[in-house]
Amino acid sequence: MKTVDCSEVIEAVRKLCIHINTNMSSDLQKVLLESINKEDAPLGRRILEDLLLNGQIASRNGIPMCQDTGMVVGFVDVGQDVRIVNGNLSEAIQEGVRLGYKTGNLRKSVVKCPIRRGNTDDNTPAIIHYDLVEGDNIKIHIGAKGFGSENMSAVKMLNPSDELKGIKNFVIETIKNAGGNPCPPIIVGVGIGASFDKVTMLSKKALLRNIGERNSDPFIADLEIELLEEINNLGIGPQGFGGKTTALDLHIETFPTHIAGLPVAVNINCHASRHGEIIF
Repeated sequence: MKTVDCSEVIEAVRKLCIHINTNMSSDLQKVLLESINKEDAPLGRRILEDLLLNGQIASRNGIPMCQDTGMVVGFVDVGQDVRIVNGNLSEAIQEGVRLGYKTGNLRKSVVKCPIRRGNTDDNTPAIIHYDLVEGDNIKIHIGAKGFGSENMSAVKMLNPSDELKGIKNFVIETIKNAGGNPCPPIIVGVGIGASFDKVTMLSKKALLRNIGERNSDPFIADLEIELLEEINNLGIGPQGFGGKTTALDLHIETFPTHIAGLPVAVNINCHASRHGEIIF
């Protein structure tokens, strides 16, 4: 049986937290370059150029792309044939986040109580979702989610009679209401189906997909492209100053649901799209 030592998990998560906050991914750089060439609005094009430059400077100097270095959200696939030694997996991930934000000089943004507040001073606890899968690997995929975009996200329990049109209307209305608040260009994660709690998790998980990576279901993939085009026709543009680059991509994740339900969640991410994975 394969074994994974918790000390390895701690160090890998620590490094990943720093990396995703200070390095612009290649897929993001590519789509920003493409958007610069396509953007007709002069101010919008200048903003896109500045965002790309900002990411390049951050990567070169090892500094955060944004002052909001986010709350860590993780999706962990644990192989049923792997053995974890010298500790507890959850505690190891939390320790990796704690050390990453401390040694990387990343802003600590988590408060102990949502009402009484009080900073935890180490950006923990992270939010971790687990899935038990076949095999002997552990895959840890984490994202650093800033709340300028998180605060503009929404969930709605539609009726089945609302059908596809209702889903499209809710997604577009959510982006309209967000306007320039989530620092567009944005990446949009959409969850459809399941239940009230799981649909929001689906929308978050959708944000961890690489830019340009379509859903494996051709029908859903076509819907992703259609909604992305509609969003970019809204005219919100980079940072809300107008233009046709409101969103860089849109990803949809679905799950079976009850015959009486049609849950839909929209989770908005800023252009930084900070995420990465480790496999043991």
